[in-house]
Amino acid sequence: MSFDDAISALSKDALKFVKNNSVLGLGSGRAATAFVKELGKYARQKKLSIKAVPTSLQIKLVAEKSGIQIISSGQIEKIDTVFDGADQIDSQRYLVKGGGGALLRENILISSASKVIIMADSSKFVKYFNRTIPVEVHPFARTMVKKFIKKLGGSPILRTIDRGYPFITENGNIIYDCDFGTIKSPKPLAAKIKQVPGVLEVGIFTRKPDVIYKAKENGKFEILR
Repeated sequence: MSFDDAISALSKDALKFVKNNSVLGLGSGRAATAFVKELGKYARQKKLSIKAVPTSLQIKLVAEKSGIQIISSGQIEKIDTVFDGADQIDSQRYLVKGGGGALLRENILISSASKVIIMADSSKFVKYFNRTIPVEVHPFARTMVKKFIKKLGGSPILRTIDRGYPFITENGNIIYDCDFGTIKSPKPLAAKIKQVPGVLEVGIFTRKPDVIYKAKENGKFEILR
């Protein structure tokens, strides 16, 4: 039994939050991918009418293959439930997201959702954030934002892909992965970063989830509310 077994089990359990005629937000990553595959089978078996807004091309392709109807975020006014993962979850139940680069779209959906379901393995749970914080930035502002991050005590590194090319988000922006060391007060830090012109999103999400699934190494999971 492993984390993968636990994620598979919790993905099936999380289907109980899916209602007929609902609009779902679908996050990215391993846990979200496992959930979406189960969602497609569940919707067919139960003959549910559901629509989904994916946060990335990666999860859109998985959803389409699973037979889930995809709609644009511009077609809806609210999201009933978001299902997503997290890069870290602290003791206050704030989230770090953006490891896959979809933080802007993920936060838009999470902020507008009636209910937020987060699924993550136990290694993602920490007392204080201690990993780099993704910051999505308009390319025009890259120098100014980098200088501002340093003034806040962070060490910004431009995210790159193969051969050193900058990672470009699906929104056409760049990402700085910013090391602030141990973060004991994430909410005010996020607010300060967002104040600088050119910052589109910060990977510290302060909307607390309604339900958190915690996958364990023994193949089981825990539900935190």
